[in-house]
Amino acid sequence: MSISVILGCTLAACGFHLRGEANFTFTTIYVNGASAPSLTAELRRALADTGSARVVQSAQDAQVVLDITRVADDKEVLSLSAAGGVLEYQLTKRVDFRVHGPDGAQWLPPGEITLRRSYSYSESEVLAREAQEQRLLKEMQSDAVQQLIRRLQAARKPS
Repeated sequence: MSISVILGCTLAACGFHLRGEANFTFTTIYVNGASAPSLTAELRRALADTGSARVVQSAQDAQVVLDITRVADDKEVLSLSAAGGVLEYQLTKRVDFRVHGPDGAQWLPPGEITLRRSYSYSESEVLAREAQEQRLLKEMQSDAVQQLIRRLQAARKPS
């Protein structure tokens, strides 16, 4: 047997599977996120690429509306050196959202996604650490988009 066959069987046996297509209970969705254009654009692309629902350009044409009500990035000091210099930071990204129909009926209760990442800091590597911070914020945004897609799979039409 080849190594690839053995590896494939091992991964299948442990329950591993590729992300694949997301299945939603709605057919069209409008993403309202004027306050977070970068996240909204990435979310629209991800929905178009992975979902069974079509992203539409107006709320009137959508079966479901996803409102991104707030996106907030925060940075706080986690630890200090004996001399009072920063040794470690923590980044936090919060995304508040709600999912409803055009009539206002909730398909999901209002939710919040909170992501945290910490990184060490050195004053001798300021530019590298700034680049690392930007990379972490971008990765957190991508993680938030994937979590939103998973949560949208749980959305159900109110009865």
